[in-house]
Amino acid sequence: MTDRRRRTHPASPGLPSAEALSARPRVVVVGAGIAGLAAATGLAERGISVEVIEREDYLGGRVGAWTEQDGGVQLAMNRGFHAFFRQYYNLRALLRRGDPNLSMLTPVDDYPLIDGAGRQDSFRGLPRTPPWNAIAFALRSPTFRLRDLARIDARAAAPLAAVSVPEIYHRLDDIDAETFLKSLNFPEAARHLAFEVFSRSFFASPTELSAAELVTMFHIYFLGSSEGLIFDVADANYDTALWQPLQRYLSELGVRFHQGISVASIDSGSPRRFRVHLRAGDDLHADAVVL
Repeated sequence: MTDRRRRTHPASPGLPSAEALSARPRVVVVGAGIAGLAAATGLAERGISVEVIEREDYLGGRVGAWTEQDGGVQLAMNRGFHAFFRQYYNLRALLRRGDPNLSMLTPVDDYPLIDGAGRQDSFRGLPRTPPWNAIAFALRSPTFRLRDLARIDARAAAPLAAVSVPEIYHRLDDIDAETFLKSLNFPEAARHLAFEVFSRSFFASPTELSAAELVTMFHIYFLGSSEGLIFDVADANYDTALWQPLQRYLSELGVRFHQGISVASIDSGSPRRFRVHLRAGDDLHADAVVL
């Protein structure tokens, strides 16, 4: 399903390919996380010579994977988020370079949330249309009853329904998430399950997370798309399922990868020319550096 209300913001006009230039530009991308790989993809697809420097032996950054050895047994290790929501349009478009059908992602029909008291919230069978998905989720939750609806401060909760960036940060960035959530009069258990999960995702106490950040994330995940609260999971170790196919695609475009190597420093040797010093002792010359 495609969100009928989505908006596409075109990039600034420019040359369709670097082949139209008198000399092929060289770019060094420092870091092979999602942002670095996306930058390398956009550049290489436009005919630019790209070299990627990654200090780890694996790609993906905070969504990377590697293998550990324990007693002769190989253990696959993954880090980062483990669910790929359908509204991750840009990430899914990037992964399609290596797997056009996204066959490495398997749909999950539910994602239960269970609190310390054993109460369980489910995403199964929710409507896909915002805001009915969030309303149905709340009304069938064991932590949120109809009587609780009458206690909610509608004025305080208004930012949850309509989020505009950066205006929401001007409005709520000076308030911490816990103070904001208490002002809504939501039941405490419902706050833990439906809202504080976002602060825990960033390993931050609700007293240290911006209310604007919380509201923005709530809106994106619960109200931000008509795909609904559904997502997929990788069917193998991230390195195998996600990043090796993309690396092969980029290598075919001429992208060169330097893994397990750190950047020591970057110098501007002359106008529009850079020298990237690697800790291994080598230097790379480039017309531009992406950090």
